[in-house]
Amino acid sequence: MSATTSPTSAAPGTAPAPRGLLGFFAKFAVLKNAQRELWLVFVIKFLMVGAYGLSNMTIKLWLSSDLGYGDTAALRIVGAWSLSMTAFTLLVGSLTDAIGLRRTFFLGAWVCVVARTVMGLAHHKGLALFGGLLPLALGEALSTPVLVAAIRRYSNTKQRSISFSIFYAMMNVGFLAANYIFDFIRGPHGLKEHGHLDVLGFHLSTYQCLFLASLVLELSVLPFLWLLRKGAEATDLGLKINPENPKYAGERFLNSFMFTLRDTIKETVRLFGGLIQQPGFYRLLAFLIFIAFLKLIFMQMYYVFPTFGIRELGEGAPVGKLWAINSYFVILLVPIIGALTQRFPAYAMVIFGGIISAISVFIMALPTAWFRSMAGGFFGDLIAHSYLGLTGPVHSYYVMIALFVILLSIGEAFYSPRVYEYAAAIAPRGQEASYGALSYVPFLLAKLLIGTFSGFLLEKYCPEVGPRHSSTMWLAVAITAMISPVGLLLLRRFIRVREAGRQE
Repeated sequence: MSATTSPTSAAPGTAPAPRGLLGFFAKFAVLKNAQRELWLVFVIKFLMVGAYGLSNMTIKLWLSSDLGYGDTAALRIVGAWSLSMTAFTLLVGSLTDAIGLRRTFFLGAWVCVVARTVMGLAHHKGLALFGGLLPLALGEALSTPVLVAAIRRYSNTKQRSISFSIFYAMMNVGFLAANYIFDFIRGPHGLKEHGHLDVLGFHLSTYQCLFLASLVLELSVLPFLWLLRKGAEATDLGLKINPENPKYAGERFLNSFMFTLRDTIKETVRLFGGLIQQPGFYRLLAFLIFIAFLKLIFMQMYYVFPTFGIRELGEGAPVGKLWAINSYFVILLVPIIGALTQRFPAYAMVIFGGIISAISVFIMALPTAWFRSMAGGFFGDLIAHSYLGLTGPVHSYYVMIALFVILLSIGEAFYSPRVYEYAAAIAPRGQEASYGALSYVPFLLAKLLIGTFSGFLLEKYCPEVGPRHSSTMWLAVAITAMISPVGLLLLRRFIRVREAGRQE
């Protein structure tokens, strides 16, 4: 009589896999043997994103209030800034592969320190833009995309999916801190919207003080970068230390840097010359272009939402805490959803989450009158009085923004971490940094959309003076965002690339 084994039985000599709540927490147990570099990258991500998020929410207000640019001109500058960041980002992958993750981290952090200092102190337009804003694009390009490659470098195959989820959650912890700092400095207990602070002979505006607060966060990154071990790499067999052999070790630092930069430009041209001959590269590029329409929502929240909120809800409106609802939900949901959806392909999760995110924006396009009863009820009291600490009648926009951000966050938790994972999963060995840099292309393309039509929408439908029709602005954003999930779904046969480690 032959014995039979059920599909759920454990193999002989092995313990059965835990189920239920224990099984869920077991998914995180793969990190117990993670190298210290992985944990350091999580902390570095938090601090860098905190500085980046604080600057992002301030840039448009600073350009308009301190430097005197109108809505359209200010957002065109943001678009031009993104173009420069795009150009720098294309070089980052090859530079990282040439000089190493650790050196690239340090270089990016110090460039950001200098740039944020200039933006926080300068009053001259030329100095503020070309000595501060433009170098900041270089510093961010040297810092943020490299973190994606670092997650892959410092995690083994079993740790990777959860690591990307925690990585994304830490990003939202950084944004959460940035939102609270943003509201505190420009709120009634801080400098107020258009206040000033005199320090050591410098006459600083509220928005310059926000840049200096981002400088403090950037400086906090440096000790953690120092703790990264040179040449460290996590493998399935344990820690591996790869010897670092600088190409121009005998040269002075400036000469070495210039020679490396020259070689990096040549290598970038060579690399992309090879990539454009691979059909998979075009599919990835098409995938990222569609993702840009979803990322437009976030660019809208960074650069347009603060101005919209101040105009519709009044100076000092807690727009930072309203947007912080996103961070709370994502911090909670991303690790959970990441653990529960590991077995599903990243491409499918991007479509599913993208649909939810795009639909959420339509809430802001609805008439405010539809939400008056909700604003005067329990939910309005919870958001405006309990959470935001406001007093008096509740404007309908507080309810609408909260609902929109909650639904957007649910969709984001499904799709956004998987964008980074998808780019990393299909990267050829040795080109992880280059593909990691490409995974940030959607943000950069979305900033171009901000520069080309969001300024026009803000100036026409939500002007500083005159009648406002803000719902039309949000409707245009919602329709544009829907291009992403619809396009990815309809063209999946032509765009999708096989993901490493997935059986499909």
